[in-house]
Formats: sequence, C-alpha cells, structure tokens
Amino acid sequence: MDRTFWAAITIGILALLLALMLLGWRARGKRQAGLATPEAAPSDVGSTLIDTPALYVGTTVAGEPLNRVTAKGLGFRARATLTVAEAGLVLAIPGQTDLFIARDRITGAGRATWTIDRTVEPDGLLMIGWLLGDAPVESYFRLTGDASLDEVIRRIANLRSAHTEPASTEPAPTESESA
Repeated sequence: MDRTFWAAITIGILALLLALMLLGWRARGKRQAGLATPEAAPSDVGSTLIDTPALYVGTTVAGEPLNRVTAKGLGFRARATLTVAEAGLVLAIPGQTDLFIARDRITGAGRATWTIDRTVEPDGLLMIGWLLGDAPVESYFRLTGDASLDEVIRRIANLRSAHTEPASTEPAPTESESA
C-alpha cells in the first residue's frame, strides 16, 4: 500500500475524532441549556478592592470538578483580569463581554489543586463558588500578577460578609414604639 492510502486513513480518523469532539461539546451544551447566562458587568461596580491578571481555567458544576460549564463566556480557558469590587466580581476576558458575579451570588472562595484538565502545585488555584441562576458553580483561576492568593480570598470573604451583615445597626423598634 502506498503513502496516499495511509495519509487518507489518517486524515479520515482525525476528521472522525474532530466530529466526535464537536458532537460531545454540543451535547454538553444541550444538557446545560437550563443554566442561566452569566450577567454582563454593569458600568458602575463601585470602587475596586483588588485587580489582578489571571488565567481563567474554567467553570464547573459545584462539586463536580470534571463537569465543565459551557454557558456563554465560561466554556474556554483564557487570559483574563479578575476584579474584586464593592458590587461583586468582574471577569474580563479579551474579546468577550466582561462577566459579572454580584456579591450576593458569591457562595465562597478558596484554594484548589486541580480542575478539569489543569493540575498545579498544592492549593495553587483560586476557586470561587457562585450561583449561575439557581445552579451552584465553581470558577477556577491561576493568578499571574502580584496579588497573593490569600489576599484575593480574604477580599472576597470580606465582600461576602459585608453583604450578609444587616443594613442598619440600630435596634428594631418595639411594638409600643411603632404603634
């Protein structure tokens, strides 16, 4: 058999593999059709608490670090800027609309060692838990700037605790005062 035959077989196998990958990606999108679309960042998010370049690794269904979420803007790894602001988090990926996670949607932040197809040194990834619509998800980042992972986690924790504190520290009126 000549080289042309083997080249045709190789090209056919590669084309089949690419087609199967595309079908798998589309099937994942259909399974996740019920997920909400991430919010676009509003024009005013308040003052910036921390702003750092990062590698966006991916977003997964909470508790399922191999189940990638394919919702608009979340499906692919990319260089990004992660901003922690008074109103929430902004994920800026070049070429895409900036995504926003409101502070009342954040469920937690911590460290992770691996997710999907990325493994790093122990606890080298930033994991942010949040709600995409009603679905709990986790987004993973590899910080590439000068900001420390602990500092970003602390700022996110402070952001969350500021949201859960009561709006007023004055005691509620008693029944006799309100009558």
